[in-house]
Amino acid sequence: MLRFLILALMQCLCTAFGQLLLKVAMNRTPDFSWSKDYFHTLFTNIPFIFSGVLVLSGVILWMHILKHFPFSLAYPVSSFSYVIGMIMGSLLLHENIPYTRWIGLALILIGIFVLTRK
Repeated sequence: MLRFLILALMQCLCTAFGQLLLKVAMNRTPDFSWSKDYFHTLFTNIPFIFSGVLVLSGVILWMHILKHFPFSLAYPVSSFSYVIGMIMGSLLLHENIPYTRWIGLALILIGIFVLTRK
């Protein structure tokens, strides 16, 4: 179980940090258009590149998790990435999080705790 939890935490961190960097990258790009300039700006955006690397790493870890652990355990535990994402949104992006979302976050954590008990 410890191996699973470590891999799941690594996968969630990769996914959440990848999404955080994608948010940063999107804040640095102009409005979407099907133009050469837009895609040049996008693909030379360092946070966008690192976002892709992290999300791809998360997908590779996810593939390993799916291969070696029960889906009925792995999939719900992957919701921990929402917990990490919301905390990062608050701390790093200075987003205002209403108390109802903190309650939802607590419920997710309780659910993960219950699911990982034998």
